[in-house]
Amino acid sequence: MELRWLDDFIALARTRHFSRAAEECNVTQPTLSRRIKLLEDEMGVTLIDRNTLPLSLTPAGEIFLAGAESMSRIARDTKSQCREIRKQVDSRLRFATTQTLYLLFYRNWLMPASERHEIPIDLNLNSTSWAASDFVAALTQGQCDLVLCYWHPQINFIQGFDDPEFEYLVVCEEELVPVTALSEDNKPLFQLPGTSRQPLPYISYHASSFLRPLIDHALQKAPEAPNLLTINENMLSVSVKAMIKEGFGVGWLPKRLVNENFAYNSLAPAGDARWNIPLQIRLYRLKDSHRATLDPFWEGMREELNTVGLIETHN
Repeated sequence: MELRWLDDFIALARTRHFSRAAEECNVTQPTLSRRIKLLEDEMGVTLIDRNTLPLSLTPAGEIFLAGAESMSRIARDTKSQCREIRKQVDSRLRFATTQTLYLLFYRNWLMPASERHEIPIDLNLNSTSWAASDFVAALTQGQCDLVLCYWHPQINFIQGFDDPEFEYLVVCEEELVPVTALSEDNKPLFQLPGTSRQPLPYISYHASSFLRPLIDHALQKAPEAPNLLTINENMLSVSVKAMIKEGFGVGWLPKRLVNENFAYNSLAPAGDARWNIPLQIRLYRLKDSHRATLDPFWEGMREELNTVGLIETHN
């Protein structure tokens, strides 16, 4: 049984005339007649007394009419509710970022912006463990609407974002700084550049992470070559930080991630500013995304960030 058969029957019961009911249902009279016959075959009873003028309902038809009206009403209400849910889902923007940037920016920056602009944003929590290359693929394939990530020309995994189909906002400038734990007498455990006889134990990033190619390039170009011995590799900055904090070695971390540790002397710089590595934090989107709420949110963020002087915008 098809739901439209119910509406056909209800229209026929109301008009008591095949041609009028067909016109109301926007079908031909033969089509309506065929549907009513299919409905009667499905129910196994005659619903319409075709020997009367105007047409009348059989006793079974009277009973079926009440059920048909109830089923049709339930179907319309359910369809309306589903459409409303779909509308709400479609209005929500899907956001992806790394674990470190989630901790630094999601609750303190993006969610307040979502509330100000009254545009809901959902975080894809799986993205906090993605490899760097996954972010380009996710945005391209429509798995998310916004990507917040690190950027530097040497981060080769995100070169796909240079394609004209993407646009971005530079949220802020950032630095990677060499970090070490402190000794019992409150002095840095390790200091760059180390020596060839005593290389510094190095907590590195995994080869597929955002920051590994940038750090490798910066160290190769450093005026003074550091003496490092890699003892561990991690995908996430928070994991690198945990290893450093336990005194296992030196590593490079986003400055925003360790500012509080520096202030409270739980971590210290492992070298001066010469060893710092500049980079940017960018918010990316697909230019031609058809999400209705993306354009107003993007323009709102562009205006806000320009007003406070934190960013540049690029198309």
